[in-house]
Amino acid sequence: MKKAAGIAAAELVKNGMLVGLGTGSTVFHFINRLIERVQEGLSIQVVSSSIRSENQAKEGGIPLADINTITAIDLTVDGADEITPEKWMIKGGGGALLREKILANTSREMVVIVDESKVVEKLGKHPLPVEILPFATHAILDKIRKLGYQGNLRQQNKDGPYVTDNGNHIYDIYFESLRDDPERDHEKLSRIPGVLETGFFFNLAGRVFIGKSDGTVDHWP
Repeated sequence: MKKAAGIAAAELVKNGMLVGLGTGSTVFHFINRLIERVQEGLSIQVVSSSIRSENQAKEGGIPLADINTITAIDLTVDGADEITPEKWMIKGGGGALLREKILANTSREMVVIVDESKVVEKLGKHPLPVEILPFATHAILDKIRKLGYQGNLRQQNKDGPYVTDNGNHIYDIYFESLRDDPERDHEKLSRIPGVLETGFFFNLAGRVFIGKSDGTVDHWP
């Protein structure tokens, strides 16, 4: 399912494009197909939301652009942990939510690739990642919890807290119920000093490719 969605999205990429690469297991297949297309003669450049995706592209011979020199991206392709029919999403299970949101917001279009298990009516079954500064971590977490958002600081196996590519930590919120007003949740969390970004993505997704169990791909325009 993931491979089918990734391959379908890769066919949207045209010569001369600057392409944003998301992060995750579905995007892995998208990048692999892009590598094949570049080897077949496609001329593009890419920027990446994670070191992992950047290394995959670089090893496959895709030319990299410097993210700090660009102001617009033609197309970003990324996955999602959950997506609703309104194209609202929870993202960040792979730990790259802040960079992913920057790329999406810089892009003329964000194309989302998922398998059918990620499509939901309401957000909130999947934990919500929140990227926070490593400065005064316990104080920041105390503010989050006092608002009623219970969860855990993500751990890196036995090596202590997970560290993002930005050098920050992630707090995963586990909701007790599906979210009727996720925009309000996002607003409340974002007001806390030290909270850098939440994994809620609103009004950023364009086309959506959904890999189905029978090998076909559904398309939301």
